Amino acid sequence: MAEKLDTRAVGLDVGLSFIRWLTGTENLHYGLWTGLEVTAANLGPAQAAYTDKLFSYLPAGRLRILDIGGGAGETAAKLIALGHAVEIVVPSAFLAARCRENAPGAIVHEMPFQAFVSEPRFDLCLFSESFQYIPRDLALDKAAALLVPGGEILIADCFRSDAYRPGQAIRSAGGGHRLAAMRVSLAERDLEVLAEEDITAAVAPSIDLEQALFNVFGHAIERVDSELASKRPRGRWVLHRALGLVLNARRRARLSARLMGRERTAEAFCRDNRYVIFRLRPRG
Repeated sequence: MAEKLDTRAVGLDVGLSFIRWLTGTENLHYGLWTGLEVTAANLGPAQAAYTDKLFSYLPAGRLRILDIGGGAGETAAKLIALGHAVEIVVPSAFLAARCRENAPGAIVHEMPFQAFVSEPRFDLCLFSESFQYIPRDLALDKAAALLVPGGEILIADCFRSDAYRPGQAIRSAGGGHRLAAMRVSLAERDLEVLAEEDITAAVAPSIDLEQALFNVFGHAIERVDSELASKRPRGRWVLHRALGLVLNARRRARLSARLMGRERTAEAFCRDNRYVIFRLRPRG
């Protein structure tokens, strides 16, 4: 039996290569656009502003940090440069390799957070756009159990707003746990909310920039398709047939909407999501 294509790894590789070409780094997170024109040239500065905002919530002193999710290791590398000791938990073999390359001073655990086992030894558990991929209650309970007394949990991520309606044909930008459910989970636990900041409006322009980029690719594909239709109709039929064998109708519709659509906007993102930073500390 033929091996299943690892489309996620391919997508990450291509995406990281493009981001590295555009910004010189492999940051996978949103940008903070306050005071910046929303252009591709400003993506790097916007992502740097996001990191500055995130780091402004770090507790004082040199910390033992567990970076949960880890991305490509860029955040860990910056934390290490500030004098912190960092361990990364990341489930993707591809991203684990990028973490080892970009943050050689970090200890990398290639596994889901759910499988990570350790005695309480961290001053900070960091979820930078990774909280949404882990069951909410498990993430909070496990992170709290990994902290030394006085340790903290720092979360920066998307949460779905009350206005979000699931089941749409085209999935809206953003994601994550329901913010209302997150507040219930926090209330049910002995966690003190030291700080909370909603930065939705500041990160939302990232969606407009992303969609504009996809529309450039979409325009190129439409232009090639039109040329094939008029001059190479049989070749075009073969390509469309091959695409139909690889992607079902639903995935083709989603891909078309991604490349040609205009539904993914900063305005829609703000309607369906809240991007919130939580700084938490277990009581007692």
